[in-house]
Amino acid sequence: MILEMTNICKDYPMGKTVTPVLKNVCLQVGQGEYVAIMGPSGSGKTTLMNLIGCLDVPTSGEYLLSGESVVGCSDNHLSEIRNKKLGFVFQSFNLLPKMTALENVALPLLYGGVGREERRRRAVEALTLVGLEDRMDHRPDQLSGGQCQRVAIARAVVCQPQLLLADEPTGALDSASGRQVMELFDKLHDGGVSIVMITHDAAIAACAQMVYQIRDGVLSGGGDAHA
Repeated sequence: MILEMTNICKDYPMGKTVTPVLKNVCLQVGQGEYVAIMGPSGSGKTTLMNLIGCLDVPTSGEYLLSGESVVGCSDNHLSEIRNKKLGFVFQSFNLLPKMTALENVALPLLYGGVGREERRRRAVEALTLVGLEDRMDHRPDQLSGGQCQRVAIARAVVCQPQLLLADEPTGALDSASGRQVMELFDKLHDGGVSIVMITHDAAIAACAQMVYQIRDGVLSGGGDAHA
């Protein structure tokens, strides 16, 4: 298993009271699996994604990533885990506006201590994978929304992560660009990439192998999306 969450709870203090956001969540994702988690606004899906991505820590429960417990890790170690084991694709792209597509994609490699020539080679390879080899020198404001998301996907996979996390990856795109992005996720999955995707759209979730539902902090489902 790449990801194993057992009885994960996340509480937030609200004045003198405590609000439970996630309630005994259990989730397993194996090598090469493609999982979607669906839920309405306020269901806890973004909180769950933040925990999966080591951007936040649970109040209680156990989380193993590739067999390593990430509960109780230092901030520095969590940063190292994010850089080496996880790739992130966000709804808002999160590209640096003054950097070219190539520079944006190479940035995680820079943080990982990879040399300049190797950074460029791997960034070019990732941009070619997503079909943007002719846009490498363009900045985000010179690209369409769909192209920006493809740059973000290239950045997410350039470090060859064990798990790709996508949070509403088509939420800011028109339908045609959204279809292109989902076709790219299919291509990555066919190549062996493990994916966990958060979405509120049933049509997008249907692209995955398995679909979970989250409501009021409770995760359920996990059935075959195509059954």
